Order: sequence, then C-alpha cells, then structure tokens
Amino acid sequence: MQALRDKLEHRQIAIYFGAVTLALIVAGAMPATSSLAPVINPALAFMLFVTFLQVPLAQLGRAFTHLRFLAALLVTNFLVIPLLVACLLPLAPADPLIRLGVLLVLLAPCIDYVVTFSHLGRADARAMLAATPVLLVAQMVLLPVYLRILLGDAAASLIQPAPFIDAFVWLIAAPLVLAGAVQYWAARTRAGAQAAAVLGVLPVPATALVLFVVVASVLPQLGQARAAALAVIPVYIAFAVLAPLAGWFVARLFRLAVPAARAVAFSGATRNSLVILPLALAVPGALPLLPAIIVTQTLVELIAELVYVRATARLGGGE
Repeated sequence: MQALRDKLEHRQIAIYFGAVTLALIVAGAMPATSSLAPVINPALAFMLFVTFLQVPLAQLGRAFTHLRFLAALLVTNFLVIPLLVACLLPLAPADPLIRLGVLLVLLAPCIDYVVTFSHLGRADARAMLAATPVLLVAQMVLLPVYLRILLGDAAASLIQPAPFIDAFVWLIAAPLVLAGAVQYWAARTRAGAQAAAVLGVLPVPATALVLFVVVASVLPQLGQARAAALAVIPVYIAFAVLAPLAGWFVARLFRLAVPAARAVAFSGATRNSLVILPLALAVPGALPLLPAIIVTQTLVELIAELVYVRATARLGGGE
C-alpha cells in the first residue's frame, strides 16, 4: 500500500492534469456533463475525508515543539500573504464575486499535497506535516475576517450565513471529525490500521475525481466565467512568483534552517483550493463562476509546483 501511495503522490501533477484533460474532452463531446453538478459535493466530502485522514490530528501538540518554524509559518500565511493578496487584488476585475473567488483561494494555505511537494523540494516535510492541523484551524477562523476586511459590505451580501455554515458543517467539519475517528480507531486496532492504510492510497485519486467532476460539470455552462477565469490568471501568476519569495524571506528573518525555510516557502505559495471549494459553492450564484476561478488557480499552481520543486531544492545550497 505504501509503495502504491508513494507512486501516486510522486505522479500527482500528471494525474491531475490527466483528469482535467479527460474532463475537457468528455465535456466537449458530451455537453450533458453539466448534469454532474450534484456529484460535486459528495466527491468533495470524500476527498476531504481522505485528505484529512493524512493530517496528524492527534499530534496537534507536536507543531508547538517547533515554535520558531510555526511562528514563521503563521506570519507568512496569515500576515504577509494577506498583505500580498491585498496588493494584487486591484489587478482582478472589480466584480465582487470574482474577487471573492480570488480571495477564497489565495488566503487559504494548503494542508495536503504541500507536504509531498515539500518533500520533493528537499524541505522539512515532517515539520510541515505536524503544522497542518494548525494551518487548517487558523484559516477557518481567519478567512471570514479577511474577507470582511478586503471586500467589506460586498462580502456580507455575497456570503449568506446559512448555506455557508451548512457547507462548513457537512463538507469540512463532518469529514474532519470522521477522519479523526478513523485515526483513533487505527491507533488502537489492527483492523483500523488496515482500513486507514487502504484509505491512505485514495487522496490523489479522490482529488483527480473532484477535478474531473468540477471541470466536466462547469465547462458546458462556462459562458462569462471563461472571460473571468482568463482575467484572473495574471493575479495567480504574480502570486505564484512572489509568494514563495515572501515565505523564504520570512523564514530567513526567523533564522530557520534551510530545509525548514524551504517548507515555509512552499506553504506560502501552495493554496487550499479544493478544500475551500465547498465554501465557494455555498455562495448564491456560485456556479459556474467561482469553481472556474478556483480551478484556474489550481492549474496555475500545479505548473508552478514543477518549478518550485526544482528551484526550492537549490535555495540555501546543499543543506
């Protein structure tokens, strides 16, 4: 199981692009794929469950044994990156819904495949893994605050509390609690450990499934979303260039060792796009605009990760 999991993780970028390409082909040949929209939430819930299962929820305290690393990570993701996003936001179209999509995806740090990419880029992947529960909790608490600051009353009119809370409970909190229960079971029984091992193979296939379903269901009804998605690409490219540099700079200010500094750079650049997708879908009138904007960032980021893995490994020399 572990060998299969490693192969999937090391080939995940190719798998994700393959899923998107297949979705484009299928949607082009069969416009009825728009009927896949009701499948998005169940697919997301399953993806989030198997993703959260890889986050060491029971080891939350471990993150606090590396205080300087954790401090650099939090300063990067919840102070420097929001400032960077605020500076880039004027480059996006003025439509509040478009800007909401940009903010949702760029303000939320990744908690899953950033660990794999950190490992490939010779960063401190273990410290990154230990800190992922803190990043998850912090972004869920702070995201509404940043949306209010950066969008003002526009955010209040776009985000209705009831569907937003419903999406959070059923598509984020419920998978998170279930993942914690499975981790508890796996730590105490052989059957639980075997079940967790099997489920541990599924994050990459589940993410590929979500990408396929989202792209295949959104593409036939893209319409004006196509222009909006193209319009935000310069914002995402600028972010992809500047965010890792900001993370590296903060890490060096905190005098972190080179592998830990690389991890902070990866975290600053890698966003939580598919994890916040259910929150975006809870916004009235989200389809097809918000999924298109969010998936566009995912595609830009996956290309950027190929550069990060090679460039970040060279930062700081041979450490």
